[in-house]
Amino acid sequence: MNTKISVIFGAFGLLLTTFATLPAAQAEDVPAVVRFGYLNGPRPWILGKADGSFDKALGTKVQWINFPNGPNEISAFAAGEVDIGRVGSVPTVSGLARKVPFEVIAVSGVIATSERLIARNGITTVKALEGHAVGYPAGSTAHYALLAAFKVHGVDVGKVKQVQLKPGDLYAAWKRGDIDAAYVWGPFSHQLEGDGGHQLLATRDLQAQGYFLFNDYIVRREFAQKYPQLVVKFLQAFADTVKRYKADPDGSAATIAKELDQDVEAAKDTLAGLVYPPLEEQLGVQWLGNGANTADSVIAKGFADTARFLVDLGELRPEDVPASFAPSIDSRFIAKAVAHP
Repeated sequence: MNTKISVIFGAFGLLLTTFATLPAAQAEDVPAVVRFGYLNGPRPWILGKADGSFDKALGTKVQWINFPNGPNEISAFAAGEVDIGRVGSVPTVSGLARKVPFEVIAVSGVIATSERLIARNGITTVKALEGHAVGYPAGSTAHYALLAAFKVHGVDVGKVKQVQLKPGDLYAAWKRGDIDAAYVWGPFSHQLEGDGGHQLLATRDLQAQGYFLFNDYIVRREFAQKYPQLVVKFLQAFADTVKRYKADPDGSAATIAKELDQDVEAAKDTLAGLVYPPLEEQLGVQWLGNGANTADSVIAKGFADTARFLVDLGELRPEDVPASFAPSIDSRFIAKAVAHP
């Protein structure tokens, strides 16, 4: 048999097996509420929060729980206080290394220009940050990107005052003169730019050096086992919001900005600064993989690279890093969401 045909039939058989092994939930088997954790940045899924389409798709009430940063959200997962969440890849890796019981079920957006390093006038290069104070949200993708930028640009980290701040506190610190630069996402980056700051670097600029950062959806294992069909419906509802955003970026940005009480132009910029891979593509090895090839997927390898970086920083112990992150990446839900739209 032709090799390409063999691969196609092999993948088809794997998906059939996947669907057969994913348990079906009874129609009445729905919790009174689904708890969703998130950070307050402009994202397409906010459309579903604004119009209640997630509640309608899941057939139950969605409780939206806002967190100041990713590590706090991961702690809530560890405490069993959140069912599904959107979080950055760096806190995801930290949580998995610490054996918090959740699984990665999809990529919600790849960070390109939505997170960036903003500096005061007069600071024109990353290297020039030596001798200055730089703020960032600890344990976030922005934190990781900042340290990666230091490494890529040969910055003597000992000469930089690193200031850990919640995103909402960065602007006040900037106004007080406590920091001269900050690595953060919108709308906070826009606040700094509106007060005389300018962009030194965006996360996309680090991809050529192998630093790949993204946001992902995670689900508590117990919830996924009990309500697998709700996880599938959640992903389908999310995919619908991405389609709606792409069909009308400006109108969607206006709706999202109103829901978050944020500036419309800042929302437009942040939304355009992410790449949204379709669910169909995410079953490929360039994203989560299909189960059989997940260990070789870009996401699994990206998690491993992030873990090594965190070990070098002393944020993780080498013995806590799993041999592979593949067992914590579950693409069965995407497969079913795509097969039964």
